[in-house]
Amino acid sequence: MTTQYRHTLQGILLAVLATLVWSGNFIVARYSSTDVPPIMLATLRWSCAALLMLPLGYQAFWRQRQLIVHHWPLLLFASFTGISLFNTLVYVAGHYSEAIMLALVGTTSSPVFSFILARIFLQEKIPPQRLAGLLLCITGILLLLSRGSWYTLLHLRFTEGDWWILGAALSFAIYNILARKKPAALSPTAFLFSTFWMGALLLLPAAAIEYVVRPYQLVINWQLAGIVLYLGLGTSVIAFYCWNRAIGYLGAARAAIFGNLIPIFSSLEAVWLLGEHISWMHVAGMLLVISGLVLANLRFSKQPAASA
Repeated sequence: MTTQYRHTLQGILLAVLATLVWSGNFIVARYSSTDVPPIMLATLRWSCAALLMLPLGYQAFWRQRQLIVHHWPLLLFASFTGISLFNTLVYVAGHYSEAIMLALVGTTSSPVFSFILARIFLQEKIPPQRLAGLLLCITGILLLLSRGSWYTLLHLRFTEGDWWILGAALSFAIYNILARKKPAALSPTAFLFSTFWMGALLLLPAAAIEYVVRPYQLVINWQLAGIVLYLGLGTSVIAFYCWNRAIGYLGAARAAIFGNLIPIFSSLEAVWLLGEHISWMHVAGMLLVISGLVLANLRFSKQPAASA
């Protein structure tokens, strides 16, 4: 097994693990929409994640503090787009749309945004088979979105929640580009530690403004504690670490395709946890997405020209 093949395989496994953990984020966004305001939920999540990163990342942060200070604009922008803004917009969208729609709209648009931005800013090449794979993924997502009906697809209207989730998808696509451009010498642990703390601190004044504009009473119980721990440890520390490593192995545009697995995992979780029915349309959509992922990650070797 060559080093390149091993790195590709590791990148794929890490990307799949990240999307599996992230798939529950949309369910939490919808489930918590009536109990916790969106900015406060994001603040609790990232404050928890930042605290959890203290024993894991402080030493790495301190060793590379000069490198972090030198590249602070990049890290601050990555923190704003990937930490502060992205998940806050998801939680705002949860007040208007169902969890499955959040996953579908967000994951359909994010790879497209990432492909365009990676091509413009990173000059990443997009081979024809990878483009074909992306189109297959989008076809599968649209099949799920339309529930197998052409009429539903043709008359599809975006709600306020859809626009919020589109903004979140664009924000995360920008984060993918910034994560790819991070200094090679900066370790993934130091990068996560820096962005988590910056992102959490950026959210604090926004949460204060949210409370002043619309006062609320936060009910603290074991259910809220479990949600915050899942978001802080699972969807933040574990998933972001896996995702950033996957970007390093696969590239921003290639890794972004795996975001299409989120609605698949969300559907399976709904069947398992909520007892919802899965139809032929779900199976067909999932198969199209998986086929697109396989096609996008195939590498076709060039045959040497024959000697005259």
